[in-house]
Amino acid sequence: MLMKRAVEFYSEGFKLQGDVYTPDDMAHGEQRAAVLLCHGYTGVKDLYLPDNARVLNEAGYVAMAFDYKGWGQSEGVSPLRLVPHSRVTDVQAAMTFLGEQPEVDEDHIGIYGTSYGGATVTWTAAIDQRAKCVVSVVGIGHGERWMSRVRRMDEWFDLLDRSKADRIQRVMTGKSDMVERGEILLPDRQSAALAAAQRANNPNAVMTIPVEYIDDTLGFNPEWVVDKIAPRPVLFITSDQDRLVPPEESEQLYAKAGEPKKLVMLKGVGHYEVYEEPAFSQVMTHTMDWYRQHMPAKC
Repeated sequence: MLMKRAVEFYSEGFKLQGDVYTPDDMAHGEQRAAVLLCHGYTGVKDLYLPDNARVLNEAGYVAMAFDYKGWGQSEGVSPLRLVPHSRVTDVQAAMTFLGEQPEVDEDHIGIYGTSYGGATVTWTAAIDQRAKCVVSVVGIGHGERWMSRVRRMDEWFDLLDRSKADRIQRVMTGKSDMVERGEILLPDRQSAALAAAQRANNPNAVMTIPVEYIDDTLGFNPEWVVDKIAPRPVLFITSDQDRLVPPEESEQLYAKAGEPKKLVMLKGVGHYEVYEEPAFSQVMTHTMDWYRQHMPAKC
């Protein structure tokens, strides 16, 4: 059974909701290394991440998950926005809060991001030295390359036209059109059914997002800064059969990162299958090996 407590903290003046997970074998007054878990494009803290927290706890680590501004029960001026750099600020605030918890050694905090969270943690680690060990799973390195890569050419130009029209509308009216999530985050037939089943059971999961996601995504490219993480360790995990975020994204991040670094290529696994067995155990085995090597739980 997970030992979880709900927490609240602030980022840019907004109250964010999170959960801290602690190992059940911790002695009174003991401090351990901790890992901050960051969800993806339209995820929330209760979707997938509790499974990661469980494995981390079993290995002796404290873990924390939280919702970005405007997501889940977290406050935000505009709900359901992507705002990539604001998410980075949220991660930095969450690291500050996590480091203040009595069971956490503030000098040993790692960050873990899945899907678009992989982009978020890469950028965060590049600008914040407090991130001591980084793991990016099926992450994104270059927003424009990713969005164009998973579309036919005519779909890509249509998307750019739609983004331009909405950009003008936002300037003139202050509002972005809301669209079905799948119009921007294209579903992949290979593993989308798994995601739909998980989202159906989560009351905080959303199905509509603003068109401004397009501009936000096109302008956020963590591979521009990934080299700044070194000499802190970074692990990239991807799959040769990911049809939503092609493995090229992690490969390019790895190519531009400094040492120590590692790239793991899973075989025959779809994007959302990394959250299900047997791929989930593969992901977490590589993740835990990386954290144990570079940031042991008991410091």
